[in-house]
Amino acid sequence: MSPLMTLLTFTILSFLLNDVAVISSAGVSAADSAVHGEKETLRLSKLEWNYHRISNNHPSLLSLETRTERGAIILEMQHRDNLLKPIRDWNQRLQKHLIDDDIRVRSIQSRIRKRVTGKSQVVSEAEIPITSGVKLQTLNYVVTVNLGGENMTLIADTGSDLTWVQCQPCKSCYDQREPLFNPSVSQSYQSVPCGSSSCNSLQFATGNYGICGTNPPTCQYVVNYGDGSYTRGELARDSLLLGNTPVKDFVFGCGRNNRGLFGGVSGLMGLGRSDLSLVSQTSGTFGGQFSYCLPVTHAQASGSLTLGGDTSVYRNSTPITYTNMVQNPQLSTFYLLNLTGTTIGGVALQSPAFGQGNILIDSGTVITRLPPSIYSAVKAEFLKQFTGYPQAPRFSILDTCFNLSGYDEVNIPTMTMNFEGNAELSVDVQGIFYFVKTDGSQVCLALASLMYEDEIGIIGNYQQKNNRIIYNTAGSTLGFAKETCSFN
Repeated sequence: MSPLMTLLTFTILSFLLNDVAVISSAGVSAADSAVHGEKETLRLSKLEWNYHRISNNHPSLLSLETRTERGAIILEMQHRDNLLKPIRDWNQRLQKHLIDDDIRVRSIQSRIRKRVTGKSQVVSEAEIPITSGVKLQTLNYVVTVNLGGENMTLIADTGSDLTWVQCQPCKSCYDQREPLFNPSVSQSYQSVPCGSSSCNSLQFATGNYGICGTNPPTCQYVVNYGDGSYTRGELARDSLLLGNTPVKDFVFGCGRNNRGLFGGVSGLMGLGRSDLSLVSQTSGTFGGQFSYCLPVTHAQASGSLTLGGDTSVYRNSTPITYTNMVQNPQLSTFYLLNLTGTTIGGVALQSPAFGQGNILIDSGTVITRLPPSIYSAVKAEFLKQFTGYPQAPRFSILDTCFNLSGYDEVNIPTMTMNFEGNAELSVDVQGIFYFVKTDGSQVCLALASLMYEDEIGIIGNYQQKNNRIIYNTAGSTLGFAKETCSFN
């Protein structure tokens, strides 16, 4: 294995908000999810909400451990909610997650239309309750890296490109757990001048041109998110340390005016495809390759974000299947794929939207969005196979819901997504349902329909759990393999 391979690993608290439910420390073993033909059994009695464990006495992020395994540098990672205050009303929190997720998707669709048509799309976001800015451009998992000699805990996000941190002196900053980044302490910090290639790259990476400051004429950046949150500041360079792998002259945003509920993190790590993303800036070291495995929710669960392309560190249980990324110059910062088919319980669905190269994969979006024709076929076949269970009212974007409060276990039809080149993503059993209510009285199919057939579909992180997702930007391929995500 290459010594330049760096694994960034994370542990998940027992109150991960984006999962089906919080599972007791016993977890869900292989015996808890038995396969019966084309259905899988999910034992609901094993799902247990442990919100009583939540407290403000979280360990300091600066004390996260580091170890080496087979030449890889492994950093402990935690879920972003580790930085939040205790959650008092879990039902309300789960419901707001769906509203936040809808805001992110509307923003993505607006960005896509603006790039394709050159015009902004008017979106009725004012009519949607806004509760948390973190859902826009967020992977929902954090990693601690060393920037300019200071430890910074960053949200990792494939839907963003520019990495940024809150900086001193700060005109307006949200509360974070760690001290603000202090450029005056770093011996390698440098401002990026106006007119430089990095400054000129801002427009493509963020949608906003670099602004020339005065005294000295440094490059100023602006990143606006669809919910009204933003970060503004100075574009800079400094040394970045990923494990024990140094990255010199790393370009990032030194944010001095930031707004949004980012859960106490120091900033955001951009894993998109533009020249300013971490993936592009470290391509000479890691070859433009990274992967991740998002775990199920369980007090002891963990997963990994891996920078580099050495597959020997993966723990996949099925062979990796690859598909080509769709080449679209107008949407080149997104990871766009060609969805060729979907099966529910082994039944292949039919839709004219298959094979159109119109779906992207995004770790920051929670719920998968499908073109109306595909979603209608999925919903019809799922209802045909998932019979005998009482229905429940729809909620927000989720319109196929059930009351499972009286059941210890349910048999759920399997779901697979097929891509060009015979690549296949098998959705984990715990990525099928979203628990709107913790008692199981309102459990919904964790898929939603787009408004229009010509919109771009999105594969959300809910359907990616317990899979190794492998990104190769140099080869323009993306791979899938089943993997029970576990760091230990």
